Amino acid sequence: MTRGNVLRSATTTLFVLTALILGALPASADVGPWRTLGSDHARPLDESQGLATIIRNGNGSIRYTGIGTIPLDVRTRGWDHIGDPGSRQGVYVEPYQSSTLRAKMFRVETADGRRAEYVHQLESWEAVNNSFAAVSPDARWLVSGEWGQMNRFLVFPNPGVAVTDPGKNLPYAFAIRLDRTVTNIQGCEFTSATQLLCASDGPGKQLLQVDLDAALGGADVRGVVRELGQLPLQSGCSGNFEVEGVDYDFRDGTLRVVVLSPSICVAFDSKTWRFRR
Repeated sequence: MTRGNVLRSATTTLFVLTALILGALPASADVGPWRTLGSDHARPLDESQGLATIIRNGNGSIRYTGIGTIPLDVRTRGWDHIGDPGSRQGVYVEPYQSSTLRAKMFRVETADGRRAEYVHQLESWEAVNNSFAAVSPDARWLVSGEWGQMNRFLVFPNPGVAVTDPGKNLPYAFAIRLDRTVTNIQGCEFTSATQLLCASDGPGKQLLQVDLDAALGGADVRGVVRELGQLPLQSGCSGNFEVEGVDYDFRDGTLRVVVLSPSICVAFDSKTWRFRR
């Protein structure tokens, strides 16, 4: 083969490979006004449920949750599921649920590193699910989600801040009343005192924006739901993706969302996507 033929063959091969690679990627992975920055591998055992940015003394760190992060003593007491955590003003909150106990538990780490567990006995009308913990920017309120189709988010006084006695029942305070039904919310996060971003594992795998009529203050507040678009679904396997928790870093405006891959690829190419408005 002549040198010219070699060059033409190499160019053709490069063109085909480039076309295949580009063809495998979506035209855009942006979600509404959120521009995709990239992604990081999400490990299925300890990074599969959610994440939170903890800022203390000017320093920030990201803490993930997954089935492998449940402490053994917590699990043996019946708390067998952990959800998407939340953090503000150095206070870190993990939400737990149980398949046997008629209660929910929030495991709190305060800004000075002290830990405590706050238990909420279920109301008669309340679902057992405890999918996420979203802490308001002033750190006084804790928003929690149930599961399936819902038209509300539950609000509690934030344990470790507004309530400081873990020996007492953590009371239900009020609700965010959504203007439309949402499905399978896996995580929510405040981006301001009157706005949350939520990840839905329902049809469409959507990123939702919830605008509140007012900042949380002790009474029911209305939330207007808006679909921003489908979250990125990229994997070497085909099948059902699972959207998980979200985090918003106030320092630089980075939004992170965990998306687990289908089938065996959950172990290899699950991702934490990074966005910026």
